[in-house]
Amino acid sequence: MESQPNNPLHGKTLEAILNELVDYYGWEQMGYYVNINSFQHEPSVKSSLNFLRKTPWARKKVEDLYLKMQERK
Repeated sequence: MESQPNNPLHGKTLEAILNELVDYYGWEQMGYYVNINSFQHEPSVKSSLNFLRKTPWARKKVEDLYLKMQERK
């Protein structure tokens, strides 16, 4: 596997990213930053992962939010 030292998402699963974001922001804030139903109505990691895996634009927003969170830490 190719090393990607400048890619902060390298080696992170979508589930790990989502769990870290939920721990940091909570579902309500997540729904504010990324306006998708699976964050706003009866949120769960499972339903969110299903949606994000099928929806590239939403996944990109979640990954961007994760990178912003990393800058703040």
